Amino acid sequence: MQTIEKNSAAEDKLLAHVSWRLIPFLLVLYIVSYLDRINLSFAALQMNEQLKFSDQAFSFGAGIFFLGYCAFGIPSNVVIKRLGPRRWISSIMIAWGIVTVAMCLVRDANSFYFLRLALGAAEAGFFPGMLLYLTFWFPPKQYGSAVARFMSAIPLAGLLGSLLAAKAFEMSGALGLQGWQWLFLVTGFPAIALGVSVLFLLPDRPHQARWLSQPQKEMLESLLSRTNTSSDGQTSVLTTLKNLQVWRFALLYFSTTVCMYGFQLWLPQIVKSCGFTDNSFVALLSAIPAVMQALGMLMIAASSDRTSERRYHVAVSSAITCAGCLAAAFLPGWFKLAGLSLAAFGIWGTVGPFWALTRSSLKSEAQPTGIAFINSVGNLGGFVGPMLIGEVKHLTSSFGYGEFGSSLLLLAGTAIATALLAVTAKKPEI
Repeated sequence: MQTIEKNSAAEDKLLAHVSWRLIPFLLVLYIVSYLDRINLSFAALQMNEQLKFSDQAFSFGAGIFFLGYCAFGIPSNVVIKRLGPRRWISSIMIAWGIVTVAMCLVRDANSFYFLRLALGAAEAGFFPGMLLYLTFWFPPKQYGSAVARFMSAIPLAGLLGSLLAAKAFEMSGALGLQGWQWLFLVTGFPAIALGVSVLFLLPDRPHQARWLSQPQKEMLESLLSRTNTSSDGQTSVLTTLKNLQVWRFALLYFSTTVCMYGFQLWLPQIVKSCGFTDNSFVALLSAIPAVMQALGMLMIAASSDRTSERRYHVAVSSAITCAGCLAAAFLPGWFKLAGLSLAAFGIWGTVGPFWALTRSSLKSEAQPTGIAFINSVGNLGGFVGPMLIGEVKHLTSSFGYGEFGSSLLLLAGTAIATALLAVTAKKPEI
């Protein structure tokens, strides 16, 4: 018994060491990735007026990112398995950094749509690739917390985006550029620089990590092999497409991302509708929900890992989202901002338990295509969510619920659908 406890303590210490060496760097990469995805939400405060984009044009441009993202998601994860994370992640980061910088050249709706589509295609392999990459280092029990710590980049990107946007708006006119153009420049160049650094700092597998001793490498490989009883090889894309339970997980993630990106990409404009007018101040206020995103992700993932329960953590998080959206729909001013913060806590609280549930439900050979498929199809909600918010806002802003009231009610209903899908989720067998 003492030997087992000693081994367990040594394994926990090793995993903590791995986490401290990997997660901070991966976190920085994802901050840049997510920031380049959502910088548009802040740029819209100034860009839409200057380029005369309607709500529908902005919604389509915001959402078309996810069409490119979906189309290239599965192929990208197949490539990362064969080419290795280091080279593939480096390549796509440099590509999307170049596209982000080019966004400052947008002059009309067509160039806006084209660059957002290209950005989605470039970023498609990053997130599912990182989810797969973490399976190379963390066993199932610790995977949910590892994902949540990695994905805490989302609220950090929201917080950083708020600060950068406020500063960028203050720089309007410098070198003949508008604030929204500066925002794309200062968020695009870091992706290029970090893409180069990945080649030197990211080991593909434990046996390549120079910061692990040989006994540590052997212990980690042994731990991962013990918690993975599946056969070697890789499930084909066709086999994945035939499995109805995987489609169910994709639908669950779809409903989550409808709410997530409908909320995220319109958040600064929803905050502005609370009665605030200065764009820099609105950008800073948008940081408050970002802080709640981080708390939701970390607290709910920790609870889920501690209890090894996944489905009801997703469902409860979605119920919190619903409550927050309802409060934001009906309450005024600062109370609306409090409702938005509660909704943010719930929306991003779902992600750790969801991906832990998905990973534990897929055999290892099914994970490259399964994770990529669920992520790609699920992220179509990123196209649908912003489109729905823009269209509902356009049609119902005069119905008495305020400019975004009906849109927030729609998000509340989507959160309930997510909760129902979560509690009825079954373990797929591929």
